[in-house]
Amino acid sequence: MENENSQSLGLQLNKKTILSITAVLFAVMLLAGVLTQVIPAGEYQRDTQGSIIGEINGESTYAGLPDFQYSFWRVFIAPLAVFATKDAVTGVAVMLFIVLIGGTFLILDKGGILKYIMSFIVQKFSHKKYALLAVMTLVCMALSSVMGILEEAITLVPLAAAIALALGWDSLVGVGMSLVATAFGFTAATFNPFNIGVVQSMAGLPMFSGLAFRLLIFACVYLILFLFLFRYAKKIEKDPKKSLVYETDLALREKYINSIDSDIVKNRNLAKATRTFVLCVSSVVLFAAAGFAARFIKSIPADVADMLGYLPMVGMAVMFTTGGLLAGHKAGIRGKNLLKAFGAGVKAIAPAIPLIIFVMGITFILKEGKIIDTMLFYIYNLISGFSPSASLLIIFVFILVLESFIGSGTAKAFLIMPLVLPLADMVGITRQSIVTAFCLSDGFGNLMFPTSGVMLIAIGLVNVSYGKFLRWTWKLFAAAFVLCALIMLLAVKINYQ
Repeated sequence: MENENSQSLGLQLNKKTILSITAVLFAVMLLAGVLTQVIPAGEYQRDTQGSIIGEINGESTYAGLPDFQYSFWRVFIAPLAVFATKDAVTGVAVMLFIVLIGGTFLILDKGGILKYIMSFIVQKFSHKKYALLAVMTLVCMALSSVMGILEEAITLVPLAAAIALALGWDSLVGVGMSLVATAFGFTAATFNPFNIGVVQSMAGLPMFSGLAFRLLIFACVYLILFLFLFRYAKKIEKDPKKSLVYETDLALREKYINSIDSDIVKNRNLAKATRTFVLCVSSVVLFAAAGFAARFIKSIPADVADMLGYLPMVGMAVMFTTGGLLAGHKAGIRGKNLLKAFGAGVKAIAPAIPLIIFVMGITFILKEGKIIDTMLFYIYNLISGFSPSASLLIIFVFILVLESFIGSGTAKAFLIMPLVLPLADMVGITRQSIVTAFCLSDGFGNLMFPTSGVMLIAIGLVNVSYGKFLRWTWKLFAAAFVLCALIMLLAVKINYQ
C-alpha cells in the first residue's frame, strides 16, 4: 500500500514557523533573566512534601535573600542546566512522546491509513459536518475535564486539521476542535485529578464535591467554545480567503482535498489496519483510568501517585506507536521499510525538541533566581486588603500569570494553595470557590503564553505562527476570561460550598 509518489500527510514542521517560535522563546528566556535581576530574591519555609509553610505562630516564614544574586550569564546555559534537575523528567517524557508520534504518523501516512481515516470521516460527515465539529469538541473537552488529558491531544491535531481542511474550513478549526477543546476541558474540570482532585484534597473538601456547579461551568465553557468555532468555520467556508492562515494552508488544502478518495474506503486491508490502530489508541482510556484511580488510593505514596499520573501520556505513546506499527504491517509496510518510515518520521518532528528545552529553561531560570516565592509574598499581602470578590479575582489572575512558567496544575497547587487557603478563610472566601478559581485559570491559560510547549508543538505541526494563533484566539480568550469572572462572582454571591 505504500505510495512513494503521493504527497506526504505525515507530520511536517515548517522551518520558518519553528525559527519564529524559537525566537519568541529566546526573548521570553531573556525576560525571565531580567526579572531575576530586578525582583528581590526570597523564599518561604517548606514542609517535607515541598509545600509552602506560610506562617508559624502568626509570623510569615518568608525571608528575603539580600546576599543572593543570580548571575545573568547563567540564563544562557539554563536550557542545558535544567537537565541536572528532577524537572527534566517531565521534559524528557514529552520529548520522547513527540518523537514516537512523529515516527508513527509517517508510517500511517506511507501505509495509506491516514488517507483512509480522512476519506472515511469526510464521506460519513460531509453533509453533517457541524455535528462532527460539535461532537469532536465535546469529546475532547470531556476527556480532559474528567481524566486530565492534555499533551495527548497533540496526536489529534494533524488529523483534525486535515479533516477541517477537507471539509472546507482551515487548519485553525482543526486545532480548535482538538487541542483548544482539550485545554478548555481543564478550565471546565469535573473529575480531573490533576486540579480538582489535588486542590480539593489540599483544601480538606470531600473529593469531587460541588459537582453540580462544575457541570454548569462545563456547559457554559463548551457553549462559548463551540459558538466561536462554529462562527469562524462558517465564515471560512463562505470565503476561505478570510482565514488568518489562508496562505500557509494553500498547499495543505490542495494536498488534503486531493487525498480524499471514496474508493479507498472499500479497501479491506486498510479497513483492518485502521481498526487495529483505532483499537490500540482507544485502549489509552485504560491507562488514563489507572492514573486517575492512583490519585485516590491512600496506600499509594504521593510521589508514586505523581509518577503514575504520567500513565496516560506513556499509554498514549506506547499504544499509539504499537497501533501504528501493527497497522503499517497490515497495510503492507514490512521489515526495513517499516523502520525506515518510522525513522523518517522521527527526523521530521525532531526540530520541535528545542522548543521544549527552551520552555524548560525558562521555568528553571525563575526557580533558580528565587523570585517565585517573592511574587507569592507580594500577592499574599495584596489580597488581604480586598473584598472577597476582588480577592478571588486577584487569585485567579495571579494563577493565570503563574501559568506562563509553571504549566503543571499539580505543581502550582503545591506552590500556592498552602498560602491562599488560610487567607481565603480570613477574607471570607469559601474553599470551594478557591478550587473553582484555580481550575478556571489552569485551563485556557495553557494556550495563552509562548511558554506552553504543548501549544507550540501543536501549531508548529500545522505551520501556524504564535502571532497568528494569538490573533485568532484573543477574542475566545477574552470571552473565557469574562465568563470566568462572572462564575467567580456568582460563587462568592451564593457562598459556593
